[in-house]
Amino acid sequence: MSAGLPENPYNPHAWIIGEPAIGAGTWIGAFTLIDGSGGLTIGAGCDISSGVHVYTHSSAMRCVSGRAHDVVDRAPVTIGDRVFIGANAVVNMGVTIGDESIIGAGAVVTSDVPPRSIVVGVPGRVVGHVDLSDPANPRTVRD
Repeated sequence: MSAGLPENPYNPHAWIIGEPAIGAGTWIGAFTLIDGSGGLTIGAGCDISSGVHVYTHSSAMRCVSGRAHDVVDRAPVTIGDRVFIGANAVVNMGVTIGDESIIGAGAVVTSDVPPRSIVVGVPGRVVGHVDLSDPANPRTVRD
């Protein structure tokens, strides 16, 4: 164990909660929070950059209701294959990110992302797509 975090096979400085399904060849950077408590699937060949937070729960309604709403809300997250998530991005509960998408640094993903999309901003919005028509020369295209 390092820095008081539970051991994981990805990065000694990442905090992985629950038992997410993580595909082969996925890389997870330091100082990430990967919350699998509400159900999380991360595909194969992904890069999850440093500082990323992936949440599958929210205690907001429990908090603001003075605990009248006495449960922590949970919804699964699905991240497709070969997805790149930039540094310090946040993925909120209930979101699906399609295969071969790029999530820009600092983006906050609050809704589903179609495959091969480029998402930036707060809240995250699709601004382009990934063009893999020539696999030897992939490129991004602004919509």
